Amino acid sequence: MDFLHKFLGIALPPLMLIVFIITLVPFLFLKFLYFLKRSKYSENVAGKVILITGASSGIGEHVAYEYARRQACLALIARREDRLQEVANRARQLGSPDVIVVPADVSKVEDCKRFVDETVNHFGQLDHLVNNAGVARIELFEDFIQISDSASIMDVNFWGSIYSTHNAVPHLRKRKGKIVVLSSTVAWLAVPRLSFYNASKAALISFFETLRVELGSDIGITIVTPGLIKSEMSEATKLSKARATWILAKSTEGCAKAIVASACRGDMYLTEPPWMKVMFWMKIMCPEVWEWCLHLMFIKRRQTSKDS
Repeated sequence: MDFLHKFLGIALPPLMLIVFIITLVPFLFLKFLYFLKRSKYSENVAGKVILITGASSGIGEHVAYEYARRQACLALIARREDRLQEVANRARQLGSPDVIVVPADVSKVEDCKRFVDETVNHFGQLDHLVNNAGVARIELFEDFIQISDSASIMDVNFWGSIYSTHNAVPHLRKRKGKIVVLSSTVAWLAVPRLSFYNASKAALISFFETLRVELGSDIGITIVTPGLIKSEMSEATKLSKARATWILAKSTEGCAKAIVASACRGDMYLTEPPWMKVMFWMKIMCPEVWEWCLHLMFIKRRQTSKDS
């Protein structure tokens, strides 16, 4: 058995490389044709019901506006009711025929059940679930005084999406609906000072990829990995603390438009802005170089500035 493992370890990599080289061009061509087909027959969400968590600001707020422009009905979820009401009023002005506001905390399982039930009771159906709610804390791992303080990051970012999805799946299956999951490029970029945030976003990718296999064609799942997007989570003070002021940020409006278009096409993945995919391939092909660059950009610079 050990011999077989050694043989496969030697034989499979070059074999897969040959297969990859031979099939890459036709695969990309077929993938492009499939993309054109999905774009042409993109889902019309007019009158459909969209539930969005974390809808009081940032990406969630602008995703709500983009669905509203497409005349979808909205259920907006967040903790700040006053902000939700402002978003709801704007969504109605943009074309949404019906909007409800449900103040809730996604980290509480009972709240997640409540807002899904309220949405279905009000509209009679659920077509899209957008798992957007998220929080971050910028801190080096060694600087955490109490590791338990980071539990809220996983409670909101990971468990909040799981609780919402578990309650929504039976309703989404009836409508052949879709789930949109807001992960992040940091799930695979290992940006320092965001260790627990990165871990929560990586967990989302792993979970929803597994769920997509389990659900098959019953429910579509689009996993979104945004880079740096202009929002409350990317304020100047937070970027300065993360030593990330030099990173190019994309507009929230542009990101939201891409997310809704991707969900309606039925994409499996969306990285926004698209050029961030290059970073992923850099990590895969040259992990040692990539980690050295990250350490140099985010850690060494801080140490150098302190010494000077």
